[in-house]
Amino acid sequence: MLFELKSVFLNDGETKKCSYGLELADLEIDGIFPFVSPVTVTAEASNRASLVTLTLRCQYSFIRPCDRCGTPVQDVEEKCFTHPLVQELVDERNDDYIETPDFILELDEIVISDLILNYSQKFLCREDCKGLCPKCGKNLNDGMCDCNRTQTDARLEILRQFMENE
Repeated sequence: MLFELKSVFLNDGETKKCSYGLELADLEIDGIFPFVSPVTVTAEASNRASLVTLTLRCQYSFIRPCDRCGTPVQDVEEKCFTHPLVQELVDERNDDYIETPDFILELDEIVISDLILNYSQKFLCREDCKGLCPKCGKNLNDGMCDCNRTQTDARLEILRQFMENE
């Protein structure tokens, strides 16, 4: 989506808005395709005292497995991102500003990178998720299994065998 910002850059106090849907069903993150519906993007650019700021509000539905038990969980999330815009950068090493030399901004690239950079690294179906039994694989959120939970340090296994033989 191209966002034309010439009037915002040239007029102090000017604000411009746009809304659109961004389809990300084919975007793979960590081996899964979490976006189950288009991301609703609302973009607003405003010029306050010659400082142009872009505010992005993104709302989307996602489905992804819990990192402990693997249960698929579907939810809706809303994120807000803010970026200062400049017509041209004085210092090329400054990543804090987005350059718009022709007053046109490609919003899709910014939205995608914001969503990926702010994507949760750890996702749980619930805060107290117990995960899976390491022996039988049963989901411990559904109840305990009959596996023996006593764990022996592998380095001491030879000692256990020695004690059993005597």
